[in-house]
Amino acid sequence: MAYGRFLLKRGLQGVLVVWGVVTVVFGLRFITPGNPVNAVAPLDASPELRQRIAEELGLNRPVYVQYADYIWELLHGDMGYSYISSIDASTIVLSKLPATLELAVASTVVAIVLSIPLGVVSATRRHEPADYAATSFSLVGISTPNFWLGIMLVLLLSVELNLFPTSGRAFGFYRSFELLFAEGVGAFWAAITGWLWHIALPAVTLGTYFTALVTRLTRSGMLDELGKQYVRATRAKGLPETLVRYRHALKNTLIPVVTVLGLQMGTLIGGAVITEAVFSWPGLGTTLINAINARDWPIIQGTLIVIGVGFVLVNVLVDALYAYLDPQVVE
Repeated sequence: MAYGRFLLKRGLQGVLVVWGVVTVVFGLRFITPGNPVNAVAPLDASPELRQRIAEELGLNRPVYVQYADYIWELLHGDMGYSYISSIDASTIVLSKLPATLELAVASTVVAIVLSIPLGVVSATRRHEPADYAATSFSLVGISTPNFWLGIMLVLLLSVELNLFPTSGRAFGFYRSFELLFAEGVGAFWAAITGWLWHIALPAVTLGTYFTALVTRLTRSGMLDELGKQYVRATRAKGLPETLVRYRHALKNTLIPVVTVLGLQMGTLIGGAVITEAVFSWPGLGTTLINAINARDWPIIQGTLIVIGVGFVLVNVLVDALYAYLDPQVVE
């Protein structure tokens, strides 16, 4: 019952946060310089034509009426229509979501594969060269801007060595499985290989900061756990050192690590904007930048809302997982 009440409370809080995100995103259009009509009307449009466009878009109505209509339409899954292409905004935004999720998940996998072993080695070899190397890597990773790292990787690995593509995305991950059933295993492996080839550099670029953060968190957690009494007791019983480190100490260290992983996963969904721009990755980030340049407000608002909802959902799921792993949280 306590766990159910905890989930209900977090769910209601998440709904309130989403409502706040929607309200802020809606208000951005009124405080941002520029008139959305200018994005639709021809350069030589007459005042009468501009007035008619504003009426068709509903921009001449009172703000509170526009807000109420916008909330009502969102509840029915309608984000409006793109000012530029006249296509349903939800169709455009949701079609770009898989690419951003692929990049966020791939970046998280890169971070997990690198950071947890580095953190364990750094903690178990404290004040040794391995510890200094891992600590230095963390410092460099946290200090390096993602956009600069992405550009450097493109110049070195793509332009100079021609090992990876400079930009784009040949296939979506889900598209690879469609080819598996449509054309067989050969086409599937070719598509997966192409997908990995294209996502490697963006994932490394976006996951570097995350890797450095989790490495330092794992190191500090392992040092704390290795100094506790239960670790001394397991060693006194004659258990192998590997079992002591990975079965007992690391297991208890992973609770805060899981929390940070989940929270950073939500951050990655929204933080992929610059990385997607550097690599021309066809996700929400690239869509958002293009929409901002064109003053296409339905796309801007839809993209920001999807990013905000994704962040809230990830946070709620992380809270639920944390409460499951540590029941004291709900007491």
